Amino acid sequence: MIKVEHISMKFNVANDKIMSLKETIVALLSGRLKYEQFTVFEDVSFNIEKGEVVGIVGKNGAGKSTLLKIISGVLKPTAGNVSIGGNVVPMLELGSGFDMELTGQENIFLNGAILGYSKEFLLKKYDEIVAFSELGDFIYMPIRNYSSGMLARLAFSIATVVKPEILIVDEILSVGDAGFQAKSLNRMMELMSGGTTVLFVSHDLQQIEDMCDRVLWLENHKMRMYDNAKVVCKAYKEYWL
Repeated sequence: MIKVEHISMKFNVANDKIMSLKETIVALLSGRLKYEQFTVFEDVSFNIEKGEVVGIVGKNGAGKSTLLKIISGVLKPTAGNVSIGGNVVPMLELGSGFDMELTGQENIFLNGAILGYSKEFLLKKYDEIVAFSELGDFIYMPIRNYSSGMLARLAFSIATVVKPEILIVDEILSVGDAGFQAKSLNRMMELMSGGTTVLFVSHDLQQIEDMCDRVLWLENHKMRMYDNAKVVCKAYKEYWL
């Protein structure tokens, strides 16, 4: 379902503290603007089969979110290739694909369109989306007034209104109150049991071990392990103890 072949990701980082476009132009013209190459990770390869649930672990800065963005098509890798065998629903940065000046109701249709849903489909599913989000009359309020938990509810409700072939999730299950976390976890379990391929990042190692078939461990710019969830989680815990 997902085939990742020898991908690397590197960024050019300016070595000067430049705070504005004017400073950038001055530094460029004066020859002071220098770049250093930062390697997020290199030569990462793995396959995910249809219906598998795969978790990604690693310390902050290991490149977990960057990897999800590459697989989702948001970023292009510096080297290597990614092949996808189905439609992808990415749930990455909270609020991405939303317009903060529009209401929750309007954002259902905007974000739904970005995810590839038709207006007719969204009209049919509208009541279900609103009910699952538990936003009530807040659905008519501009989402700039929403808390992070309310945004998470709306994003999750739209993204999972149908069964996607591939669902990519970055920490969204850890946002919101305990009740909604449990509710979203149940929805995730329904999707998994229905054959959806899931790739997700979480800092909750027990959640990773309980939910995943296999786990990818990123460490020191490399893929350290990719194996059975219990095997990788055990090794990861021993490494950091």
